[in-house]
Amino acid sequence: MDKISSLKVYYDKRFVGTLALYQNRLAAFEYSKEWLLEGFSISPFSLPLEKKVFIPKVDPFEGLYGVFADSLPDGWGRLLVDRLMRKNGLNPQNIGNLNRLAIVGSSGMGALEYEPVVSLVKKDNILSLDEIAKECKKILGTKEDTNNLDYLFIKGGSSGGARPKILTQIDGEDWIIKFPSSLDDDDIGLQEYQYSMCAKECGISMEETRLFSSELCKGYFGTKRFDRKNGKKIHMVSVAGLLETSHRIPNLDYDLLMRLTLQLTNDMLECEKLFRLMCFNIFSHNRDDHSKNFSFQYIEDEARWILSPAYDLTYSNSIGGEHATTVHGNGTNPGINDILEVAKGIGISIPRARRIAEEIQEKVACNVKYH
Repeated sequence: MDKISSLKVYYDKRFVGTLALYQNRLAAFEYSKEWLLEGFSISPFSLPLEKKVFIPKVDPFEGLYGVFADSLPDGWGRLLVDRLMRKNGLNPQNIGNLNRLAIVGSSGMGALEYEPVVSLVKKDNILSLDEIAKECKKILGTKEDTNNLDYLFIKGGSSGGARPKILTQIDGEDWIIKFPSSLDDDDIGLQEYQYSMCAKECGISMEETRLFSSELCKGYFGTKRFDRKNGKKIHMVSVAGLLETSHRIPNLDYDLLMRLTLQLTNDMLECEKLFRLMCFNIFSHNRDDHSKNFSFQYIEDEARWILSPAYDLTYSNSIGGEHATTVHGNGTNPGINDILEVAKGIGISIPRARRIAEEIQEKVACNVKYH
């Protein structure tokens, strides 16, 4: 594979700008003239809509701005990409991020697309969900390739997160279906589905979810994609991407996340959405609430940002068993006092905050079963 020195970035078939290799390790970015006239800032804090060449730092995204790093596969997707590279005689350690974005092409999460496109796939296939689960288990349990590596890459090579998954269409709509990782219990799909049902009961915004049947386990969790709507791609950026910070190091607090939400959306209703999600995470023991598990979407028709629907809700821990995002400084055992301090800090009335928190605590206690 030849080393790529520049890429064009597109959104909805419109030319956003150019990424170009700088000092052999940084991906400098410049908006196109057309986008400066009619577009929007794709990452408001790092890439304001200005005529200039933006040059990122090396860390934390290996010389990329966070919004572009969000397009790269993570966890399971990265594993598939690296396996496929080795299958094609390439050393993943020698493949830079511009080349990796070219492999993503138009298949990445969110709305950004990259040209030229590099294809590593030579064949496709059709497998049942149980067959996919078996192939995923084979990939996770060995360094050897599966005969269906191309298929797994086509279906999930652009995805993030640790758990195996496929990106697929159901009844003409885009969905994600997840499979157990080597560390998961067999009932992880059922558990995430139960979490999603309870979250909706708690007034938390989520896309439609389903439990897909299996002969191997209690079912596979699936959710409709919120970065696709009516056949159109929706621009999104994670909090990690917005703040140019690694999600692998716990360095976020809900106080900061609230202020970020208000600054970006200018809408207290969006802050209340986040408040509900925070309460749910606390009471349901979802502690892997790191900065890539919160995202914002840009609604172009309304020229505004909103908090994305919630995702990746399940029983979990972060480093040391604590919350990855602390609650008013408390990651170990946050309680009602910490919750109310977060509400006070952003301007949600204490009586209302208490009612919301107590309602969610009660619903979680009645509907969520976890370890």
